[in-house]
Amino acid sequence: MLLDRARHAYSEWKARPASFSFVREGKRRQRRPGEVGLPDEPLKILSFNVQAGIGSQRFRDYITGSWKHLVGHSRSREIIEQISEVVSDYDLVALQEVDGGSLRSKNLNQVVHLASLAEFPFWHQQLNRNLGRFGQFSNGLLSRVVPYHVEDHRLPGLPGRGAIIAKYGHPDAPLVLVAVHLALGERYRNAQLEYLREHLADERHVIVLGDFNCRLADLDRSPFADLSLQAACEGINTYPSWAPDRHIDHILVTPSLEVTQTRVLEHCTLSDHLPLATHIRLPPEVLEAATHAPIALT
Repeated sequence: MLLDRARHAYSEWKARPASFSFVREGKRRQRRPGEVGLPDEPLKILSFNVQAGIGSQRFRDYITGSWKHLVGHSRSREIIEQISEVVSDYDLVALQEVDGGSLRSKNLNQVVHLASLAEFPFWHQQLNRNLGRFGQFSNGLLSRVVPYHVEDHRLPGLPGRGAIIAKYGHPDAPLVLVAVHLALGERYRNAQLEYLREHLADERHVIVLGDFNCRLADLDRSPFADLSLQAACEGINTYPSWAPDRHIDHILVTPSLEVTQTRVLEHCTLSDHLPLATHIRLPPEVLEAATHAPIALT
């Protein structure tokens, strides 16, 4: 039986797209893409906590629908496929609370499925909490532009929180995108923000986005304030989706990046979070360096 399982796992692994990467903590993989350039037009960027396709619609669903965190429900795949229609309009998408294939997702790798349906040439899954067949708790990155370098970072604190750091363009002037899902508690969250600050302190062109589980005022009092990142937009609420009164999903950028528009997708109630979208124009330095990017960076 074990041999049969191993053969089945190997056949599934072979069928994964060439862009699949599963980067363990402490290891890095370089891409060998056909093109690593950046577009002249603004990048359309989205952050979305998809709640693994559970689709809570009211607070009582957290209790009455708690079983959906253990066993896939009848609409989970349908919800993910509806989400694919939303993300298809964007160039870079950071996903939180996506399942990598377990009972609660009906054994569907939701990152791969979204990338396939929305026709993203590049995707990356970061597994943060591995409960085997009972849960593959992950972050995800979908990208129409191919990064030349991707790192996974397991963040300090209780297990289950991580950050994906993807670099685009050219190492001389890279665009650094950081997709995060942070802790609920302030103590662990600040430790995570301090960790990220140390890794980003020397970067000039940075986008940090995801579910921060805190308001902008909390970030201003955190170690992250030292980076002088700017919110793409203030005064917008993303949680809960059915009656949003908290701004806890954020897109933060360095002053070098021009935000041309930002909005919450208010009518997208497919999760307990609303998606947050922005358009960002890249500086000439980044675009110029990207034109010299080699076909394969090693």
